[in-house]
Amino acid sequence: MYGVLQLPVVGMEVEPFVVLLLTALAGGAFGAALGALPSFIFTGFVVFLGEGIAILERQIGTIEAVPRGEIATGITGVIGFGAVTGPHIAFAGGVAASAYAGKKYPEMSPDGWDYHFGKNIAYAFGTKPDILAVGAVFGALGMLVARVLGGLGAPTDGIAVSVVLTALVARVAFGYPLLGRPAGSGFLDMTPFEREEKRAATDGGTETARLATEPWLPHQYRWSGVTAIGLVGGVLAGYIWLQTGSIFMGYGISAMSLLFLELGVEKIPVTHHITLLGAVGAVVALPMAGSEAVALLAAGALGAVSGLVGELGQRVFYSHSGTHVDPPAIAIAVLMLAVGVLHLLGVLPNAAYLGI
Repeated sequence: MYGVLQLPVVGMEVEPFVVLLLTALAGGAFGAALGALPSFIFTGFVVFLGEGIAILERQIGTIEAVPRGEIATGITGVIGFGAVTGPHIAFAGGVAASAYAGKKYPEMSPDGWDYHFGKNIAYAFGTKPDILAVGAVFGALGMLVARVLGGLGAPTDGIAVSVVLTALVARVAFGYPLLGRPAGSGFLDMTPFEREEKRAATDGGTETARLATEPWLPHQYRWSGVTAIGLVGGVLAGYIWLQTGSIFMGYGISAMSLLFLELGVEKIPVTHHITLLGAVGAVVALPMAGSEAVALLAAGALGAVSGLVGELGQRVFYSHSGTHVDPPAIAIAVLMLAVGVLHLLGVLPNAAYLGI
């Protein structure tokens, strides 16, 4: 998201790149220590802070001795979407750590966790050195993927693509099936979960019985509900952009709301892919329609589409194997590719936050 905030690897001097690499290693380990989901919640708080300062700067102008925009860029771009809490680094490191622990330490799985332990992105691994090392390696890999995509000028969100690719690499690296075998009539069939069907699985030598089909969010997988929350989140994010000029404020609020999910509040929806694309819908539609009402309708529509693409992604890439592959990142990567390509073709007036 982010893509416009990323500097390409190509052309960077050696020392700045080494500094970035070392920080990404630490950021990935940080994500493993806290857990992928808690580290992403930190992303939300940092982005919210950075965007809040950016809005304030636009209202009051340049702060003495600080060039316009530098404070917000330092917080949102360098920290929030950068090597400290960037999803492609900290979250990716946490996801890889969970995948590794699912094979290496299945006995760590907490009571009441019905899925494969490799999917438990809420679990904090603390200070275990080998798990931190896995997080560090994947944090560095995530940084490199995003930077290379930025350097190549890829017309999509490099961070989202990196989150997806590193999760798939972790799945293969630690011996999980790339997609898994559906228990029902196909990848899109969630009825085995609804019937609470179990499958026997051997994890690290320990026999366990886990659900045959494991939807990403048991409370957010029905097409109708996903569409409804997509419309709601999209409109709200579009309104936030219209009033503040911030594409990422809605995203930050959505990410912060996951604190309640981490704390065990049931049925909290996951909406950051919805609010991000909702804001993008408003940004793209306003200059075409010249109407804020139409921009909000476009925001709601693209928010709903993002929710549905994320759900499709979870049914294919998440539900049938043993590790986390992030459905929101899939939705952001796919839809921002569509936005980027349509802009390059002259169909859309802008590409929102993409630097193309």
